[in-house]
Amino acid sequence: MILRYDRLAVELPKPKNPSPNDAAAIQELLGGKYGEMSTLMNYTFQSFNFRGRNRLRPFYDLTCSIAAEEYSHIEAVSYAINLLLTGTTPRGKDPVPAPLEGVVDARNSYHFLSSAQAALPIDSMGNPWTGQNVHASGNLKLDLLHNFFLECGARANKMRVYEMVSDPTARTMVGYLLVRGGLHVVAYAKALEHLTGVEVTKLVPVPDLSNDAFPEAKKLQDEQKLHLKLYTFSPDDYKQAGIIWNGTHPEDGQPLEVIQGGFEGVPYPVLEEEPQLNSPGADDYDPQMFADIAKKLGIKL
Repeated sequence: MILRYDRLAVELPKPKNPSPNDAAAIQELLGGKYGEMSTLMNYTFQSFNFRGRNRLRPFYDLTCSIAAEEYSHIEAVSYAINLLLTGTTPRGKDPVPAPLEGVVDARNSYHFLSSAQAALPIDSMGNPWTGQNVHASGNLKLDLLHNFFLECGARANKMRVYEMVSDPTARTMVGYLLVRGGLHVVAYAKALEHLTGVEVTKLVPVPDLSNDAFPEAKKLQDEQKLHLKLYTFSPDDYKQAGIIWNGTHPEDGQPLEVIQGGFEGVPYPVLEEEPQLNSPGADDYDPQMFADIAKKLGIKL
């Protein structure tokens, strides 16, 4: 089961220059082949389908821990997209002035036609995410090798998206994913080492460029050591992930650490209403009605 908290894993600054095209580029990190939806669903189905988990518990615990974290990555990417789309069209309830006219040439019109200037489960070109991106063969060695490759491919895409966008909202989010995704690269490399004896960690980083080249990522590594901390995302379970996640980091030699539980997180950014898209609508809703009901039930709002 998954226990959800009403918080975001990383604090995102408000965009300096909201941009539909930047948002479209970032969609690749959400619904692309190597996007966060792919990593989430790959590891989730591998964990659901894991046979022999009692005998191979450390590998199961590691996969479960990383799968749970990927949910928070989908949130982070989605909020970055939403923030970059917020305010990109004039607000108002009158359709006559054509308030969406200015985005008719936006790279991804689905953001305005299929949603209210918000993230969608699609890639940067508008192609829908598909379950064909999920690899869950049931063979542990093959699945771990796939996961290592998937995380390396994801890292390459993050680096390229970083180079496409300059807004601090986008770069803060990508920097965070570079750090946490880089940890997952090393985690699966170490899992393969434990399983096969092959020194896979000698391959990292893939691609070769260090996270130190990205200021937002370097800050998280230097100040919070987020490249060293594997979170189990459970208060009591998945402790045997530490049998794999131990020793030192292959790039800087610092000691690795397992954290029982999840991130503290930060409050979600409040997304402003976009009346020109009738979002959220519900203009007749009276908050006081629910306040009165909550008071009678003893619920604190």
